[in-house]
Amino acid sequence: MSTFMANQETIERKWYVIDAAGKPLGRTAVRAAEILRGKHRPEFTPHVDCGEFVIIINADKAILTGNKLNAKFYRHHSGYIGGLKEESYKHLMATRPELAMELAVKGMLPHNTLGAKSFGRLHVYAGSAHKHQAQKPIVLD
Repeated sequence: MSTFMANQETIERKWYVIDAAGKPLGRTAVRAAEILRGKHRPEFTPHVDCGEFVIIINADKAILTGNKLNAKFYRHHSGYIGGLKEESYKHLMATRPELAMELAVKGMLPHNTLGAKSFGRLHVYAGSAHKHQAQKPIVLD
C-alpha cells in the first residue's frame, strides 16, 4: 500500500468566507491560517501548497480579549538608528483593522515561499461587503 501525496495538478481550490464579527482576532486568524495552509483537508501534504482561498469580513468588529487593546503594540523598524515605529492595537484596530488581521494570520503561516503563496490567497475586508461573489464562497461559522 502506497502513501498518497498531493500535487499541484490534483488540488481543487475552494473559496471560504469567515465572519470575524464578535469573535477574538486570534481565533479567527487560526481558522484562516488552517484553511490557507490546507490542514483541514484529508490529503494534506506538508511540502505541497494545497490550501484554499479565504475571505475574512468584518475585521473591524473582531475583538481582543483582556487588556490587549491597550497593552499590545505593532512594532516595525526601518533599519536606521531611531527607526522604531510603534502603534497601539487600539489605534490600529480603529484605523487599519485589515492590517491587524493580516499580521495575525501571516505570523501563523510558515515563514518560507510556501507561506508567502498561501498568504497571497487571503483577502481581508473591514466591512461585510466583499467583491468575490462570483467565486461562490462557502460561509464558515
